[in-house]
Amino acid sequence: MPDTVHLTAVIVLAGAALAVLAWIVVALRRSPFTPVQSVLWFMCILLCRVLWRAEVIGDLPSDESKGAVVICNHRTSTDPFFIQSMLRRVSRWMVAKEYFEIPLVGWFLRACEAIPVSRGGVDTKATKIALRYASQGGYVGMLPEGRINTTSQFLLPGRPGAVLVALKSRVPILPCYIEDAPYDGTYWGCLFMPARVRVVIGKPYDLSQYFDRARDGELLKQITKDVMKEIAILAGRPDFEPQVAGRRWKPGT
Repeated sequence: MPDTVHLTAVIVLAGAALAVLAWIVVALRRSPFTPVQSVLWFMCILLCRVLWRAEVIGDLPSDESKGAVVICNHRTSTDPFFIQSMLRRVSRWMVAKEYFEIPLVGWFLRACEAIPVSRGGVDTKATKIALRYASQGGYVGMLPEGRINTTSQFLLPGRPGAVLVALKSRVPILPCYIEDAPYDGTYWGCLFMPARVRVVIGKPYDLSQYFDRARDGELLKQITKDVMKEIAILAGRPDFEPQVAGRRWKPGT
């Protein structure tokens, strides 16, 4: 009798293991992620929900077949994690080229299909990639402040790149606000820092009436101020007046 019970237990456990394996195989086949991206996405969810205890207020647009340019404030290197953890598809973030040159970081960014972009001036190649992805229904993530804000200012002056991409790809801008994300001055230290983060998702900012005016520089500046104002409102700072970075803006200034 004991041998029979033991054999039955082994068969049940083996069957359960095969069922789990089969489920994983089917899930990977149906997933919009590559196997590596699936693992990274799972780790992203664990970090956001367990280590950083992220509270999400608001919802992303329910129709995931439509593209958008996602923007948010920038206080830590892992800001995009909070957006990606809520998506079941890849959001492609525009990231400064120099980070792709760091061995492990570069591998991670390429696995996540991040778009390398030059900090100074207009990067035509990166912009074309972002335009194509957004116009085909993808989410493109952009950080209008251009760098991690380590100052006492609520938001750094914004750059109009996100507005330009949204107008040319004919998609809305989705403003978000991230509060109390961990940061220790390095791009990797926050991965080991517990936190209690609040993520507020705004309503899509409709730009359809301006789609044919992507060359209007003053309009780009005004919309940049408007969408950054939306971030401030999400943060409970409706009194904040955003500024637009000038032509001579440089990282670190």
